[in-house]
Amino acid sequence: MDSLFFVAKDGEEFTYSRLIHDLNSCTQVPHYCKLLKTYDIFKTILSSIVHGIDIVLLDSDFSELELKKLAIDLDKVNKYKNVSKKQIENKAELISLIKQARDWRVSLYTSGTTGIPKKITHRLDNLTRLARISEKHANDVWAYAYNPTHIAGIQVFFQSILNGNGMIDVFKLSSDDVMKRINGYNITNISATPTFYRMLLPLCSEYPSVRRITSGGESFDPHLSGHLEKAFPNAKLRNIYASTEAGSVLESNNDKFVITCPDQCKIVDNRLFIHMSLLGVDDATEGWYDTGDLVEVVDPEVQEFVFIGRDNELVNVGGLKANPLEIEQVLCLHPSISKARVWGKTNPVVGTILVAEVVTMNSCSEAELRAFLKENLQDYKIPRVISFVDNIDLTRSGKVKRI
Repeated sequence: MDSLFFVAKDGEEFTYSRLIHDLNSCTQVPHYCKLLKTYDIFKTILSSIVHGIDIVLLDSDFSELELKKLAIDLDKVNKYKNVSKKQIENKAELISLIKQARDWRVSLYTSGTTGIPKKITHRLDNLTRLARISEKHANDVWAYAYNPTHIAGIQVFFQSILNGNGMIDVFKLSSDDVMKRINGYNITNISATPTFYRMLLPLCSEYPSVRRITSGGESFDPHLSGHLEKAFPNAKLRNIYASTEAGSVLESNNDKFVITCPDQCKIVDNRLFIHMSLLGVDDATEGWYDTGDLVEVVDPEVQEFVFIGRDNELVNVGGLKANPLEIEQVLCLHPSISKARVWGKTNPVVGTILVAEVVTMNSCSEAELRAFLKENLQDYKIPRVISFVDNIDLTRSGKVKRI
């Protein structure tokens, strides 16, 4: 029986036989890849590996102006290089070819959450550093919940294909459609951002097929754990710290991380540094890289810490530092709130004020929400303006878009 490789958003199913047929029919491979359909992106990635061509992945919605700002020659986008046809016999041979391509390189762009995207180049061995590849994972089925041109999406792709698994696209689908696909395809693994998991709330049923839940890409919200454990009773919950610059670095089963390799990570003045050798191939291999992530050490003896937020996202309110992430997490503790976004806005009279947007699951008044915040936050952390909205903008990678 032919095994499933990928299910697209529109329901089209692609088997491994179809994938291998398409790879064997390939006679052209681009260096700069800007494609709309996820299957076409996957096929192009694999074609570039099979034919030994490094590739640059571009978001499908990059405008011409954005490409020019990134110094990309528009004439080179989707310009193909002719290659000779290959003859891959089966899935096992395809997986073997991927494993042999350790020096293959892919260039990606950061999500641009707070600025212009930055180009990062990775070798395959760096992208698969924490991948679990064994017979134990041969029957896994992945919910594909990331942008396929960003590092988290690429890592899930390789984790899946190196085990011969299937992937079911759920990126930016509605909560109802996601849950239908989990049930319909007996999905076993979900890797997504906390924003994605909040989008699923309220979770009213159990989904026993799921055995592993992974959260990454944003600071983990520990208050989500209870919702996820109830809906996915058979799943282990893991928290991953990763970045576009370094890939996956740390792993934990809660919001606390432990530095087990001091030659790879260290904390200085409550800031996390990672060794330059973990970064993309264009970076130096000596010295330390400041991630910009602020942490709090909770156990100095074992170097256990929790993430507080990004240094460039803290808001100065009357001389005091407010952390938007902390406020968002408190807002989402209210039983009526599913999503929240908080940012600083300049006010000509009082300086910077905090502004919040919230998405509700059921009726909630501003007075009720403010009373809740007053019980859980210091006064300076309570947003001056609270707006009730239908949706909150996300970045291309599915994270909350910062303002």
